[in-house]
Amino acid sequence: MEKHNASLVAISPELPDNSLSFQEKLELRCEVLSDLGNRVARDFGLVFRLDDDVVDIFTDTFNLVLPEKNGDASWELPIPATYVIDRDRTITLAFVEPDYTQRVEPQALLDAVAAL
Repeated sequence: MEKHNASLVAISPELPDNSLSFQEKLELRCEVLSDLGNRVARDFGLVFRLDDDVVDIFTDTFNLVLPEKNGDASWELPIPATYVIDRDRTITLAFVEPDYTQRVEPQALLDAVAAL
């Protein structure tokens, strides 16, 4: 990314302390911003609320309580998305996929950045 004078930024609905812990744990070399209340994700139309059955799985099976991580009681998450945005704020690549196991191909991302 540096070769193309581009920045990689991750955005998470987690509270800043939790985002920082995540960044440190994974030794990420990018900035991780907190999107409290999913405001940015909501602007992009990416927010959904977990069904009650899924809330039970999160809490009972994984001992993961989103309100503690995210600082609100909404039980909302953003759909995973990757964007390449140029200097004039035009989105030149958008990859939005509700399946958390799917991500944009790294080469497609690099190609989009190189084309800026």
